Amino acid sequence: MSETTTTTTHSPFLQHHYAEMEQQVDAGKIGMWLFLVTEILLFGGLFVGFAIMSGQHHDAFRLAHEHLSRPLGALNTVILLVSSFTMVMAVHSARHSRQKALVRCLAATIALAGAFLVVKYFEYSHKFHDGLLPGRFY
Repeated sequence: MSETTTTTTHSPFLQHHYAEMEQQVDAGKIGMWLFLVTEILLFGGLFVGFAIMSGQHHDAFRLAHEHLSRPLGALNTVILLVSSFTMVMAVHSARHSRQKALVRCLAATIALAGAFLVVKYFEYSHKFHDGLLPGRFY
């Protein structure tokens, strides 16, 4: 009586609860789509609420807009877009085993995160200086 042993090679990235890599990738894609749908629902609700409140309290929203800095808001938008790009490039570099490019892209992403926080510091410190603090009657 002879025993035969069949060995199958699994990817080191295959998690134990998936039968094959394709199943794991499909589950990840479904998870990402569910995440995107929840983001659309969340921000869609926020935009609808904003539209309703700004329509009902037009004068208050007009006065509040005077305290916003368009240049700082534009700068933060650019920083977020560029940091998204550098993160995508980091993932791309990791997939293609480009270690140096990966490190550079991650360093750029972290530096941009720091720049974002610096801009936020200046935005909020100006508001705090003007007495625009969250409080009981905010």
